[in-house]
Amino acid sequence: MSYKVGYLGPAATFTHLAVTKFFEDHAEHVPFLTIPQCMDAAADGKIDLAVVPLENALEGSVNLTIDYLVHEQPLSIIGEIVAPIQQHLMVHPSREDSWEDAERVYSHSHAIAQCHKFLHHQLPKAKYEYATSTGAAAKYIQEHPEENIAVVANELAAEEYNLKIVRKNIHDYTHNHTRFAVLHPNQHTYIKTKLNKITDRTTLMITLPSDQSGALHQVLSAFSWRKLNLSKIESRPMKTGLGNYFFIIDIDMKMDDVLIPGAMAELEALGCSVRTLGTYSAYSI
Repeated sequence: MSYKVGYLGPAATFTHLAVTKFFEDHAEHVPFLTIPQCMDAAADGKIDLAVVPLENALEGSVNLTIDYLVHEQPLSIIGEIVAPIQQHLMVHPSREDSWEDAERVYSHSHAIAQCHKFLHHQLPKAKYEYATSTGAAAKYIQEHPEENIAVVANELAAEEYNLKIVRKNIHDYTHNHTRFAVLHPNQHTYIKTKLNKITDRTTLMITLPSDQSGALHQVLSAFSWRKLNLSKIESRPMKTGLGNYFFIIDIDMKMDDVLIPGAMAELEALGCSVRTLGTYSAYSI
């Protein structure tokens, strides 16, 4: 089966790398400039699936993805891709021998932050400039060889834009990974991959009743006594005023017929609003 898959572009971003590994050769890759544009295209049926970053081990959740999923486009998470983030320093081939004289380092703000130690010691005089993605930064340097710029990006970017990697694995932490969500309007959509499954997960959005003491404790108790393991709990603003929040909770199992529905029913009886954002398998690159 072939999919038309949208991703945060341009070509050779880490999202594109995840799409390439997950779908191998049975997908048409469609880049989008922003996460909302990609999600809108999936909601409108212009693409079959959208792949967008969800959480990074160092930088935390991608709030734009979560907020847009909750407030704007109620797509379902039908899969997850966990990818290692390996950052490399690259330059235009004409500047391979003089990369240490680079006047600027160009990349996504997260990528530059993840390589702070290397950049601080090896390029102390270079100024940092931020691009919308690592792929966009790599594309820019390909199109502007006259500018004395170094880029932080992945190996796919070096191949895609014919750049020379001058230093590999310049990231500060070796265990950095990003979770990417595979989105579709229909929760019951099957996707195929040869990657290894690492876990099953159900993600819920929970809004607490107002002015009720101990509400969060009661929410957690509904999962605790059922021995449902929570791998994540995070609060996000409702955008309806100060002090109004919803919670994102990840449960380490797929939706079943008894335990998770029972917990959801208990929460609703307590006055909580509960919405399923997805029940899916997570795969590792």
